[in-house]
Amino acid sequence: MKNKEDFLNQVMKDMKESLPAKRYKHTLGVAYTAASMAMCHKEDMEDAFLAGLLHDSAKYFSDKKMIEACEQKGLPISDVERRNPYLLHGKVGASIAKEKYHIERDDILNAITYHTTGRPDMSLLEQIIFAADYIEPGRMRIEGLEAVRHLAFHDLEECIRTILQQTIEYLSTQEGKEIDETTLETYSYYMNIERRI
Repeated sequence: MKNKEDFLNQVMKDMKESLPAKRYKHTLGVAYTAASMAMCHKEDMEDAFLAGLLHDSAKYFSDKKMIEACEQKGLPISDVERRNPYLLHGKVGASIAKEKYHIERDDILNAITYHTTGRPDMSLLEQIIFAADYIEPGRMRIEGLEAVRHLAFHDLEECIRTILQQTIEYLSTQEGKEIDETTLETYSYYMNIERRI
């Protein structure tokens, strides 16, 4: 549909103008990876592309601006998020998607909100964005990444488990890094659900 194409082109233009070049390259990587995964897993390709484009739209807000935006919009802030405001960029990005781009579909907004932490019982689109952010072509320095990329197209649930496990292991070894409660809840959920055969 021409209108949808124009809309996606406008969002791409906006992201190119508002993000540093390196982050915009990552954003395009996530959007195209998400669209490819959507084709593979029978999800809406344009919705995946759109969520990928918008997932980091608030990434470069200052800590103060991030907290102020959440407080103004009545978005909850956990203690860990208050100490690490960069974790709020998904929530703020979802509010931008809703207010600036009039996106109402819950799983697009949730995909943006939870692309960093994940959440228990993610929709297919949420899982796609969570994984695409981790595996997009610009990511090069993650150990075992090729295996995770393979899983993303062959066993998405196992891919989610692996990403969560690697993320928690990495954060646990980094001095001064905290693990968000939502990430721990997500990890517990995906490690304990019955694995599909």
